[in-house]
Amino acid sequence: MSYGDVVELALYHPEHGFYASGGHAGRRGDFITSPEVGPLFGHVIANAIDAEWRRLGEPDRFVVIDWGAGPGTLLRSVLAAEPACLDAIELVAVERSAAQRDLHPSGVTSVPDLAGDEFRGQVGCVIANELLDNLAFSPVVNLDGELVHELVDISEDSATSLTTRPGARVGSGDVNWLTPGAARGVDQRAAGEWLSSALEVLSGGSVIVIDYSRERSDEVQIRTYADHGDAGDPLVGLGTKDITVDVDLFQLQARVRSADDVCDQATWLRRHGLDELVEQGQRIWEAQAATGSLEALKGRSRLREAEALTEPTGLGGFSVLRWAI
Repeated sequence: MSYGDVVELALYHPEHGFYASGGHAGRRGDFITSPEVGPLFGHVIANAIDAEWRRLGEPDRFVVIDWGAGPGTLLRSVLAAEPACLDAIELVAVERSAAQRDLHPSGVTSVPDLAGDEFRGQVGCVIANELLDNLAFSPVVNLDGELVHELVDISEDSATSLTTRPGARVGSGDVNWLTPGAARGVDQRAAGEWLSSALEVLSGGSVIVIDYSRERSDEVQIRTYADHGDAGDPLVGLGTKDITVDVDLFQLQARVRSADDVCDQATWLRRHGLDELVEQGQRIWEAQAATGSLEALKGRSRLREAEALTEPTGLGGFSVLRWAI
């Protein structure tokens, strides 16, 4: 197996360790994320930021970190929503891609990572929307209480498959982060390490994770996308598709600590004013429809955006997890 093969598959090799998948969700156009549906999602996020700011006593400086920001679509919508805490917030976009950072809006601090002490001890929010599903992972099976990595086996004719063999053990008895009784799962230690580091950034506030997930380790699926659809077997057509994975809720909380709040995206959005924003948009449309103004069209679009964001079998079924500091 070559180094490149491991990178493309986002699997594990005992010599090289963990590697991220080939692309970011939504960044290559393979499927749409919530901020890309329209500005409504960012407006609700702005409401949630205001709620957290008020919960902490309306501090004069409030840092909002979008981790895995892509081209900055989410923060652009947050700024456009003009939250009540606008004069207090400092917006930080964490994005590894220099090309994506070049697209970030003015008024946002763009960084490739949060290494060092510059951003430690902040009061504010860390937001990760569809980030954890793109971090490195490794499929594992539970063989008599011992976790074993499933490795990629490449034959002479380039056919690929998953296999287990000696030397791929995770560690004797190391199953406490797998749902009890699970025969298999996906090792997501990179997601756990990310959460730990995100919690260390804040001295007060919340870390908010939004992603597709599963409650049991053995229900976690490896997903592939290309051209806005299911791209099938991740071992076929290497390098031509995005490879992501469901977030294992049990494992993530077992590795770090239990979340203070867990709900689906539809519930969370409504909790932070989605329905009121849709009703407001409807009133604007009814009052200005005859003029065909941009504000009228924006108001009308809120209903369509809300339907997409709350669809129970789609974005609305995503999990929202909040850890309070």
